[in-house]
Amino acid sequence: MERLVGTVSRGLRAPIIREGDDLVGIVVKSVMGASENAGFEIMDKDVVAITEAVVARAQGNYAHVDDIAADVKSKFGDDTVGVIFPILSRNRFAICLRGIAKGAKKIVLMLSYPSDEVGNHLIDFDSLDEKGINPWTDVLTEAKYRELFGIQKHPFTGVDYIEYYKQLITDCGTEVEIVLANDCRAVLDYTKSVLCCDIHTRKRTKRLLKAAGAEKVYGLDDIMTASVNGSGFNADYGLLGSNKATENTVKLFPRSCQVFVDEVQSRLKALTGKNVEVMVYGDGAFKDPVGKIWELADPVVSPAYTAGLVGTPNEVKLKYLADNDFADLKGEELKAAISEYIKNKDDNLVGQMVSQGTTPRRLTDLIGSLADLTSGSGDKGTPIIYIQGYFDNYTK
Repeated sequence: MERLVGTVSRGLRAPIIREGDDLVGIVVKSVMGASENAGFEIMDKDVVAITEAVVARAQGNYAHVDDIAADVKSKFGDDTVGVIFPILSRNRFAICLRGIAKGAKKIVLMLSYPSDEVGNHLIDFDSLDEKGINPWTDVLTEAKYRELFGIQKHPFTGVDYIEYYKQLITDCGTEVEIVLANDCRAVLDYTKSVLCCDIHTRKRTKRLLKAAGAEKVYGLDDIMTASVNGSGFNADYGLLGSNKATENTVKLFPRSCQVFVDEVQSRLKALTGKNVEVMVYGDGAFKDPVGKIWELADPVVSPAYTAGLVGTPNEVKLKYLADNDFADLKGEELKAAISEYIKNKDDNLVGQMVSQGTTPRRLTDLIGSLADLTSGSGDKGTPIIYIQGYFDNYTK
């Protein structure tokens, strides 16, 4: 009988992962158990995706705010530190800001506006237009911002992030000055020592600052790149990708993930004879059309993946074929013609009309987003995602 189901994404339940757990063994056992329990067969080119949170937890990759403070102090000394372009997040940045503040005497906190890098809004564009403010050129002091816009609370969290971040800094005994601007070089009117807290634009920000005369320029990806007093660390991303763990600690982005995914793949191969692809995933890469938040607050969707997940889709648009090349066919004749076209499609469809409208994104970004949406961010209890049929097409 012809198969009528395409891609299937399953959330697999697993034990609560603790530091030191054999996560490779837990993942393999969970996959094998779910296969038996749910009655699905493990096949070649299936995908196992494991959330970065449990990988970091098993590694014990944590840092205390005092560790962050010590690293900031070692880099900036007693300088006034310009902390620029942080995202507005209690979970992602607030605890990092506490550590940064504890390592500095004075901070100039420069926020982008009307929103942060991932779409959390301080104010909306309509309000800017109404007040005649140009966000690309105008630099606002805290007093000017309050005069123009008053108290603005985030619609989802109910937090006034300017006041919230200001209070976090002063509670650490650190002086603070708030500025709103979108040109990173504006901070140089206040200090030549800058900590860039943006995620995906950080390389350009650092480049512009150095060219404009900044004397010390670091990013969050330069903080906690090595262990401080026995802490966790991430040599590649530092504090980027970290999350609040407790009131005084952050869980860092996991490290050495390639060894982990390769070992999971190897063990599954030994048990099943099948070549299953494996990846670690964090935030998906998609945008909420209502809240306008771009989900990707991690530096990458996937820090590690097996070789079969390299590349981008090479797909044709079925509706294009049906409406153009085979517009005169229908029923089984149309099905046969499209199937034959797919079987003989070029290995590289870039630029061809028949691929127009397909998704030109990396496989890891697409599959990682699917995994993130499947697992959710709350209490589903499914840190392992099992995906089947992703690499199938109409002919399979």
